[in-house]
Amino acid sequence: MDRSLLDLPFFGPEHRQLSDALLDWASALPAIDHHDTDNACRQLVRQLGRAGFLRYCVPAEFGGALPELDSRSLCIARETLAYHDGLADFAFAMQGLGTGAITLAGTPEMKRRVLPKVAAGEWIAAFALTEPLAGSDVGAMSCGARLDGDHYVINGEKTWISNGGIADVYCLFARTGEAPGTRGISAFVITPDMPGFEVAERLEVIAPHPLARLRFTDMRVPVANRLGAPGEGFKVAMRTLDIFRASVGAAAQGFARRALDEALAYVRNRPMFGQTLADFQITQAKLGEMATDIDAAALLTARAAWRRDVQKLPTTREAAMAKMTATENAQRVIDAAVQMHGGQGVRIGVVVESLYREIRALRIYEGATEVQKLIVARELLKG
Repeated sequence: MDRSLLDLPFFGPEHRQLSDALLDWASALPAIDHHDTDNACRQLVRQLGRAGFLRYCVPAEFGGALPELDSRSLCIARETLAYHDGLADFAFAMQGLGTGAITLAGTPEMKRRVLPKVAAGEWIAAFALTEPLAGSDVGAMSCGARLDGDHYVINGEKTWISNGGIADVYCLFARTGEAPGTRGISAFVITPDMPGFEVAERLEVIAPHPLARLRFTDMRVPVANRLGAPGEGFKVAMRTLDIFRASVGAAAQGFARRALDEALAYVRNRPMFGQTLADFQITQAKLGEMATDIDAAALLTARAAWRRDVQKLPTTREAAMAKMTATENAQRVIDAAVQMHGGQGVRIGVVVESLYREIRALRIYEGATEVQKLIVARELLKG
């Protein structure tokens, strides 16, 4: 795995140390059972917690490794884990994304109750934003939360919820009606033992991950479980995604780097017409494109993370550029690796075949590529 990016000024020695530790840990991972994703993710969360890596998903005050969330550390972790296995990356990423809203807007008591358990791998976290008719258009959210005394009564559904069905704690977004559209959404912390919580459906996808459609029927949630002020849920959600969106690009880089390494190994040893596949200029040209696509995306991702961590500046545009470019480029790189493998590339169990399935969802979740283009354009038009 090429780690030369860590030599650039975007990163410090602490990031190289984290990369070394993660590389050693991931290289020693036993085979992960992708046919039992619930159990696999539970085990991975526990293992990541015991190894101390989940501490990068929460601030130091609540059991974390650093004073505050560090985007560069999150990116390094996701790229390294994705290089080895998509489920390992998923298990790590959801601990941070699932509790990011608590880190940003939770009360001290809420943070003390949830974050240490997430950092230790004792609790699994989830982020419940998407609905059947409100994906990219968050303002169309219909899941409602009605204030009733010292509780909110929540009715509605969420879908495509990562860790749905196995999570111990969820950050849920629901319409509280303070204003139209996105200004009338609030955020809540809920647990699956609350009456009215139901896993309505488990969802199967091309790269197996724990996913579910959730239903809430007169679910009573204490007012104390609200994150931030009423109507601030959309802002909390977007701030959370701004932190973790660049890390999606890093995960895509991990997949792409693994695909390039697999392609290099294959073409060097594949005999064809009296030479190897690597000897053909058409192969070399494609390898050059693949390596350039990876490095271009890596630089955009590093810039977004560095801008947030070091310059303390907004990264809405930069994170969108990184996520869009990294996921689209990784799709091209992996597709090229499959093509170089020929028939072997579409054989179930071959690494590039699994990467081909893994990368597809990254171009959709946390904002589809088309949405990222609109975000970049809006930021440009703001001047």
